[in-house]
Amino acid sequence: MQVCEYMAIEEAKTSIITATAVAEDETLDFTLRPKLLQDFTGQSHVKKSLHVFLEAAKQRGDSLEHVLLAGPPGLGKTSLAYIIARELSANIRVTAGPILTKVADLAAILTNLKEGDVLFIDEIHRLHKSIEEVLYPAMESYALDLVVGQGPGAKTLRIDLPPFTLIGATTRVGMLGAPLRDRFGMTYRLEFYDTDEMKMILSRSAQLLGLDIEDAALAEIAERCRKTPRIGNRLLKRVRDVAQVGGHRLITVDVVRQTLALLNIDHRGLDASDRLVLGTIINTFGGGPVGLQTLAMICSEEEQTIEDVIEPFLIQCGFLSRTPRGREVTNAGYEHMGK
Repeated sequence: MQVCEYMAIEEAKTSIITATAVAEDETLDFTLRPKLLQDFTGQSHVKKSLHVFLEAAKQRGDSLEHVLLAGPPGLGKTSLAYIIARELSANIRVTAGPILTKVADLAAILTNLKEGDVLFIDEIHRLHKSIEEVLYPAMESYALDLVVGQGPGAKTLRIDLPPFTLIGATTRVGMLGAPLRDRFGMTYRLEFYDTDEMKMILSRSAQLLGLDIEDAALAEIAERCRKTPRIGNRLLKRVRDVAQVGGHRLITVDVVRQTLALLNIDHRGLDASDRLVLGTIINTFGGGPVGLQTLAMICSEEEQTIEDVIEPFLIQCGFLSRTPRGREVTNAGYEHMGK
C-alpha cells in the first residue's frame, strides 16, 4: 500500500467509527448540508409536519413554536435547525448544553435575541438544572427572571424578551426534565435512513463534491454507512481520497470496497467497535444478558458511546436486543459473527 494512502486512511479511522461530529464535519456540513426543507432527503413525516407549521407561522407573521429534535447522532438534527431558520428568514444563534455553565451565559444569549430569531441548543439534555429552569419563563412567557443580590435584600428582576423560537437537539430525550420537555410545541424523533434514501443523499453529495461515481458504487456506500448521512458523507470523502491517490477518474465498486476494507468496515456497515461489542457478549458472557457498565469496562469503551452510537445501530440491524436484565446477542448477531 502506498504510504500517502495508508496515512490518509489511518487519519480517518477515528472519525469514521463514531457518529459524533468531528472537525472535518464543519467544512463538510457547509458544503453538503441542505439549505431548504425540499432539499432534505428522508424523514418524510417530519418534513410534512414542519412544512405545515412553518407555512402557518409565516402566514400569521408569528414565531414558530419551540421545536425539540431527538434521535441518534448524525441524522440531521442540526441541518433541520438551520433549515427552519432559513425557511423563516430568521437569524440563528447556535450553542450547546455543555457550554452553558452559568445562568449569565444563557441570559446574555437570550437578551441579545431579536424578534423572530432562532436559538438552537445542541445536546440540550446536558443543560444544568439551574440553567434549565431559566428557560421555563423564557419559552412560555418570553421573559427572563433573574435574582439580583443575595440574602434578605435579594430581588427578582424580570426582563421581557422578544418572541423567538427555541430548537433543542438531543440524543437522550428521556434525560430532559418533564417541565422543559412539555414546553416544546413540537417534538420530532429522527429515524435511521433506508438504503434508497441514503443513496439519494450520497448522490447529491457526490454531485456537490464534483465526483464521477458509478451508481453501483453509491449503492455500496449506502449499504455500509450505518444508515447515517454524516457517516455516509465521511465514507464518500475517504473513497474520494483513495480514488485520487490511485488515479481513478471514475469511482467504481472496487474502489469503494477497497476503501471500506482499509477502514475495517464489513458488508453490513459494522466496524471494529461494533464487532468487539458483539464478540465480547458472545465469547465472554455466552451471548448475554450483560449490563452496560460491565460491557463498557470489558470493551474499554465509554458507556455513552455504546448507548448512543453502537447499540442503536446493532439493534436496528437485529443483532442485539436490550432486555431488563441487560444486552443479549440475537441469532442474527451470532450468524453475522460466524458463531
